Amino acid sequence: MQALDGIKVLDLSRTLAGPYSSMLLGDMGADIVKVEQPGIGDESRHFTPPSWNEESCYYLSSNRNKRSITIDLKTDEGREIIYKLAKESDVLVENFRTGALDKLGLGYEQLKEINPRLIYCSISGFGRTGPEKNRAGYDLLLQGYGGLMSITGEPDRTPAKAGMSIVDLTTGMFAVYGILTALIARDKTEKGQFIDVSLLDGQISLLNHMATGYFATGKPAGRMGSAHPSIVPYQAFSSKDMDIILAVANNGLWEKCCRAMGWSDLLKDSRFSTNDDRVTHRSILIPIISERLSQLESKEIFDRLDAVGVPCGPIHTIDQVVNHPHVKAREMILEVEHPKVNNLKMPGFPVKLSDTPANLRKYPPLLGEHTDEILDELGFSTEQIEGLKSKHVIGKFDKKSYSLS
Repeated sequence: MQALDGIKVLDLSRTLAGPYSSMLLGDMGADIVKVEQPGIGDESRHFTPPSWNEESCYYLSSNRNKRSITIDLKTDEGREIIYKLAKESDVLVENFRTGALDKLGLGYEQLKEINPRLIYCSISGFGRTGPEKNRAGYDLLLQGYGGLMSITGEPDRTPAKAGMSIVDLTTGMFAVYGILTALIARDKTEKGQFIDVSLLDGQISLLNHMATGYFATGKPAGRMGSAHPSIVPYQAFSSKDMDIILAVANNGLWEKCCRAMGWSDLLKDSRFSTNDDRVTHRSILIPIISERLSQLESKEIFDRLDAVGVPCGPIHTIDQVVNHPHVKAREMILEVEHPKVNNLKMPGFPVKLSDTPANLRKYPPLLGEHTDEILDELGFSTEQIEGLKSKHVIGKFDKKSYSLS
């Protein structure tokens, strides 16, 4: 058994935040019906390079454990299919522009009349209320707008974005948090509800201590590269052979670090006695540590510090981390057969449940692969399905065209 067995999710979202959230629900057992535009599909199917046997890696990364149906939402017949799906669904996820689905008759107020128990999760750039509600939102835009880029990068250079689509991915996590909370609430109230999740709100939440620090001091944090505004030494350094991380988060670790590294002079220096002292004299201490570590091989540094429990480690490249023995031991790289990609690999499940674990049941679906199957479950006859295809309300799926060469 899986925790979300029996939960049906109607996924009208595309790109990343929405699909990532529905994938996380699918990993825990929910039945995800992914609705896509006939002939085009989720726009992330076209985000290339990189591609893997002509399949977008962007799409493959966030769409496992789903079934794909293609429906033209601008047709009356297409909307009727959505109504039937919504009536049987527990959750709907969408990330259209504000008001777009309302105009199509697919907004929350319309669908809750069909299914009062429906949990309707709406993901947008700036939220469904407020003066900016009609603005389009993209990960990069919100990294800037939400303050993340102002604190990312080196102080004397242009602000930098995070290396991954951190806004989209964390918004997807917040969406799952909202959906699961609403499912628990529904057990008590017997009613669904509307969930408003935005890329901006997620980023404001993630500002966390940075925002509180501003309210306390009146001074916004700036860019510090890998350094930490409140802890020293806590940043990247260069050893003789590679870049490393040293994370000395408290005074006890500082003493252990100095003794392990033979830095008795630093341990005795009153300028560095406490973390407050080290933060105050950062500009003096960091160059000293940098010079000393640059003379040593990373293995020697790690051996010394690991022996006494001082947090440290390498700065891995992506190829190094996904092939690391510990990552493999944690089963964080999954492999699944796919009609076009032999041995498709992707990141695994970040949450391990002892009794109802996540599992990989379905490869990321081909465009419209499950259209006939889903309509059959809704009670459509073969003749009705063929009629919808002839009217281009739904797309045709030709399995032969997806065969591996």
